[in-house]
Amino acid sequence: MDQNITLTGKPSIDKPWMKYYPDVMLKMISLPDCTIKEYLMQHCPGIDVAAIDYYGEKISWKTIFEESSQVAKALRASGFKEGDQIPVFLRLVPEFITLLLAAEEIGASLLCRDNTLEENVEAAARADAKVIFAHEFLSQKELKAFCKIGVERVILISPLNRGSREAMPAHVQACLDTYYPHYPESCASGIKTMTWEEFLTSGNEYDGEVAAPTDINRPLFRAYTSGSTGPSKQVIHSANTILSVICQMNFYGSSDDFRPNWLVTCLPPSLVAVVVSMVLLPLSSNKLLIMDPFCSENDVDLELMRYKANNWPMVPMFIETIMRNGRITPDYDLSHLLAGGAGCEALNNNQLKRAQKFVDSHGCKFRFTTGYGCSEGGSNLTLPMAPKPLGNGNVGIPMPLSTMSIFKPGTHEELTYNQIGEICNSGPCNMLGYDDPEATAKALQLHEDGNVWLHLGDLGYMDEDGVIYTLTRGESPRFGGGDLCIQPMENLVADADIEGIDDEFFVNIPDMKHPGYFLPYLYVVLKEGYTVKDIRKKVNACLKDYMRPVDIIALDKRPFWHFKTNRIGLTKELLDELTNNKQQVAV
Repeated sequence: MDQNITLTGKPSIDKPWMKYYPDVMLKMISLPDCTIKEYLMQHCPGIDVAAIDYYGEKISWKTIFEESSQVAKALRASGFKEGDQIPVFLRLVPEFITLLLAAEEIGASLLCRDNTLEENVEAAARADAKVIFAHEFLSQKELKAFCKIGVERVILISPLNRGSREAMPAHVQACLDTYYPHYPESCASGIKTMTWEEFLTSGNEYDGEVAAPTDINRPLFRAYTSGSTGPSKQVIHSANTILSVICQMNFYGSSDDFRPNWLVTCLPPSLVAVVVSMVLLPLSSNKLLIMDPFCSENDVDLELMRYKANNWPMVPMFIETIMRNGRITPDYDLSHLLAGGAGCEALNNNQLKRAQKFVDSHGCKFRFTTGYGCSEGGSNLTLPMAPKPLGNGNVGIPMPLSTMSIFKPGTHEELTYNQIGEICNSGPCNMLGYDDPEATAKALQLHEDGNVWLHLGDLGYMDEDGVIYTLTRGESPRFGGGDLCIQPMENLVADADIEGIDDEFFVNIPDMKHPGYFLPYLYVVLKEGYTVKDIRKKVNACLKDYMRPVDIIALDKRPFWHFKTNRIGLTKELLDELTNNKQQVAV
């Protein structure tokens, strides 16, 4: 691209970010016109090469491809047809991969959810499911709840159908044990259950047509959003939307000198980002995928050191955990990590500075980056390619095959550079939609330029170089004036470098006296010996009047839920407390 191009003022036309992508890289990127299985076969380094490392067992590509064909026959024998939904309530075990490839072969889609029992049962009911897949630690109570809505058979998969308990360290064994009911007899059993082995055998006698006509645009993967920023919604992706993300990211974490490994800890396959960017991406780019689903969230540091991971997809919770635990000693060498960064939610300047200092002090040679994405966009929407200082919401530039821009909220009016509005994306990675047509129409909108744009709900801006800066989720006006943008407020406090503050974040809660408006509360993790009284004056001094918090609340550590800062839980606590106080005053 001509780096001296005259800007029109419309990012969707100018695409200034393209100047950061080397021509040699762009020539290697093209949209795959194939199935996921075909793509994996094309990029497979050798049929006998290990694709997955699972608790002491190396699983070859040959095994994966052969078992996926066997699973496809068994799915047909179980009554699944083209267009059906296959509910899968699993951790990230090897069988998930073969189920995904098998669903693609028969023209069905996997349906994943990892919420409460009631929500999981609701998902199976909406899919009109007769057969579901779960782990053998499913309880009898849970089995009855699924059967009550019409499920006739549950295929139970042992967490150690592959791998071995002996290959697990004690802390992983202990974590696995917590998944099982306290009493063994409480595990699901009976005529409505079937083992994975029995399921596979059931396909041996099936002699009908197995493969459906190839259609890379039909639904293949359905996953529910976590509900951490609003009501949980079912997001639907196809092979085409998934591969559109992967083909643009295959370079990430690669090495010309050796075959890197890629560790995935804890994160479940009910998250789009896990399946696309953390599982299929390494499998399709010649990396050894290490599956470690039964590592406790508090022990990710031990697994990072045990496997000496070259690539480890992180979320802010993970980097906070390894810094907080202190088990990675000051002299420990983490230089085996080739790249590092955190997605899932925005990092403020304080978090980013502490993370960079940590990796620098342990021999890492990379810039700790932040990205931007969402389930609706197939996981990643931006890449940290631009050589600009990180912080202040900088999440990088749009991926090369996509177009991103900023629009006036609630409209199709495109804004120019450095104007704050709603971040939107147009390109091949966007979801097919939700399972709710009304919600789909609100998120995917046909604009006057003839393109369908995904309206993301996040506010931010783009500078003249195409770098995107995220500011907050939706508008949060304060009564009397001012919009409570989370990132700018947190960064003002972070940049003030207030003595005594180790970590800090804002939560905006609805203003009960003024409907439609919000009030800011600041949560802080204080260094030993400090109190809220010690920091309050300096906090207020660094913020604009409308940003000043109603209260500053000290916590022992940042709380997480579904791998994100638990703002939704803290909001509920505050609202409950305010409601109770109001009732007490009334009495």
